Amino acid sequence: MQPHDHTTPYFSNSSASRREFLRNLSLGLGAAFVSLPTLAEALPGLNKTQLGPTSREALQTGRKMGIALVGLGGYSTGELAPALLETKLCRLAGVVTGTPSKAEQWKKQYNIPDKNIYNYETFDRIADNPDIDIVYVVLPNALHADFVVRAAKAGKHVICEKPMATSAADCRRMIEACKKAGKKLGIGYRLHTEPHNLEMMRLGQKEVYGPVKRIIADNGFTMGNNRPWRIQKKLSGGGPLMDMGIYCVQGALYTKGQIPVSVTAQYAKKQRPEQFNEVEEAISWQFRFQDGSVADCRTSYVENMSQLRAEAAKGWFELKPAFGYGGLQGKTSQGPMNVPNINQQARQMDDFADCVLHNKPTRVPGEMGLRDVQLLEAIYRAADTATRISTKDVAAVLDKV
Repeated sequence: MQPHDHTTPYFSNSSASRREFLRNLSLGLGAAFVSLPTLAEALPGLNKTQLGPTSREALQTGRKMGIALVGLGGYSTGELAPALLETKLCRLAGVVTGTPSKAEQWKKQYNIPDKNIYNYETFDRIADNPDIDIVYVVLPNALHADFVVRAAKAGKHVICEKPMATSAADCRRMIEACKKAGKKLGIGYRLHTEPHNLEMMRLGQKEVYGPVKRIIADNGFTMGNNRPWRIQKKLSGGGPLMDMGIYCVQGALYTKGQIPVSVTAQYAKKQRPEQFNEVEEAISWQFRFQDGSVADCRTSYVENMSQLRAEAAKGWFELKPAFGYGGLQGKTSQGPMNVPNINQQARQMDDFADCVLHNKPTRVPGEMGLRDVQLLEAIYRAADTATRISTKDVAAVLDKV
């Protein structure tokens, strides 16, 4: 199968795309992205003295790690490339695309030299290019594994968009390839460096309002009436669960600070069975944790929603919207959170670049991506069988505060 980019528009002209929906969460609230003048501000919880000498030198000299984007669809075009104009430790150095017209457009817009432009057949030659340190895979889900493995064999560090792959077996293959090559592998979980979601982690894991008893996580948008790759099971691996629902999985786990012990799930009755004939249209599930607390989650391609709420013994805290590219808002039972919105993609990529330069683990490793794919598979099994599914064999990886 010929690889292809995340393309826009995915949807009919009468409906906002997934990317536009996430962006509109911020625009509708009038939120402003914060420009990041220093790396100390760009990386949460870090200052210059906490950075390794290589990162400090890079910051002082302006020498940046080169990133090549693999796939020039909506997310690369609308979010990652603009963010790379704001990053402090990395820069857009190259692109990989199957569309010659896109290659020409990006070459002119971002002043990319011909030697740093590849197609999917010539991609492996990137091994000989010292301009490129990191490969960011932004392709349909089913193509992630092969390109991560190829990037690792080419001697490059890798960021892979979520979900990591369409099967746990592929996740393990990706992890092994990067370990064998001695290269870092990070998953594109931007919210692990986003201030509002970091605050949810802190409040939940530190039990500021007491033990969390219940989490509510909802994420979805209203899709247009055509058939983007996201609802073609061969490319996506599933429907909204593999796309928007993974944010709910993540939010529940990093707020609670625990791995669930079991899951139950149920598919929603389809409103558009002709369109969603290969994948679920909407699905809900409940994680149960060892202490008896639960996370009630929903995701959908026919409903706009974005919420992460925790109800604890002595109060509550929530984000609404919770998962968009900006405009996030947080409240607690004692009042507003008062934390800033930032350029999430810039912070995410700078954080990974710092991990490479400092030779330290990323907080979003391949093992976390494997964990989430295992949980997605468990949710589907629970819905398919209408039974409670144990999650005891899921990779025990958590982002601890």
